[in-house]
Amino acid sequence: MKRPSALRQLGTTQQKLLRRLLLAPQGATVEALCESLGVTHNAVRQHLTALIAGGFAERGEARLTGGRPQARYVLTASGRELFPRNYGLIAGGLIEQLYAQAGKPGVQAMLADMGRALGAAAAERIAAVPEEEVVGALAEQLDALGYEALAVKRDGETQVEAYNCVFHALAKAHPDVCRFDLAFMEAATGRPVQHLECLVRGGHACRFRLGPR
Repeated sequence: MKRPSALRQLGTTQQKLLRRLLLAPQGATVEALCESLGVTHNAVRQHLTALIAGGFAERGEARLTGGRPQARYVLTASGRELFPRNYGLIAGGLIEQLYAQAGKPGVQAMLADMGRALGAAAAERIAAVPEEEVVGALAEQLDALGYEALAVKRDGETQVEAYNCVFHALAKAHPDVCRFDLAFMEAATGRPVQHLECLVRGGHACRFRLGPR
């Protein structure tokens, strides 16, 4: 069963209000929102209060209109993230174009280069931790990228498990995408990384073992 988007879990009026704020990057006044939504001032203020409490809207910079400042309300970053973005479809189209133009080896090289470039930035942070904390530090870096990663004990050693494949739909069609993950981790730690289990191939997580430096 398809889960409803976070936006659709809000009330109809709050959805409309957020869309009006999306169309008003400079912010919208209560009066403007009342007019566009066809509801009372009191209703708009109640909905704004709820959206502000949820972190989806905030009071922006007031502007002078006829000598009197008017409060304006704007979307927060969290509010913008409520609106769907079809990254998967776009990313799939892009990578297919890359395959057509650069071929499989070219795409693999590009994905590895991207992973190494991001991993180099993470390497500075990981290099500062003791040897026994490297796996945990790597899991934290992956978690910051959205992988929901943890350092776990498996088979008498500490491994990394990631429970959210950020490329899941894309990796199903194009397994080469996993080269980004491996290149990122190897560059971040200066160690070879073995991919032991994969969500795309039916595993309960993406699981990785770090080799010696």
